[in-house]
Amino acid sequence: MRKAERIIITSLFGSVIFITRVFVPPPIDKLLIVVDAIFLVLGALFLKKWGATSVGAVGGVLTGLWRPAVPFSFIFIFIYGILVDISLFGFQVRATNEGVNQNRLIMSLSLSTVLIALISYYATSIGINIIINSQILEMMVLLMGPISGAVAGYASSYLWNKYLRNINIDN
Repeated sequence: MRKAERIIITSLFGSVIFITRVFVPPPIDKLLIVVDAIFLVLGALFLKKWGATSVGAVGGVLTGLWRPAVPFSFIFIFIYGILVDISLFGFQVRATNEGVNQNRLIMSLSLSTVLIALISYYATSIGINIIINSQILEMMVLLMGPISGAVAGYASSYLWNKYLRNINIDN
């Protein structure tokens, strides 16, 4: 993949993440972590090395520029990209013209989504007291994190295996 194509994919996917973070009102924007996860995974599958991190960085910078008073927007999206890249590597999810292993992708994304959910929840509830720390919220984070990750893993593997696997991905 040429450098211009890499930049276009990174910018496009990062822009979608920016739109879900900025123009969708809370708490609905938190439910759209599935959309963010899909674009991070697709970025990783297309771009290979640190693709999700690159997409997360672009989405985070755009969000941070739009909301400079909330520096966590950049930090959490960027960390989420790193977690997706690391979990894809750890579960050995490979983008090939034959497709991706759906079960590994679902497990990988479930793990990275629950980790970023816990990190962001505890950073905002315990670290800086923006939200109230409660057991109900903790249980929702522990329940919805893996569910959101599994849904995003299924959707991204379906998209890749059905429609995107034949796009030239050679670097």
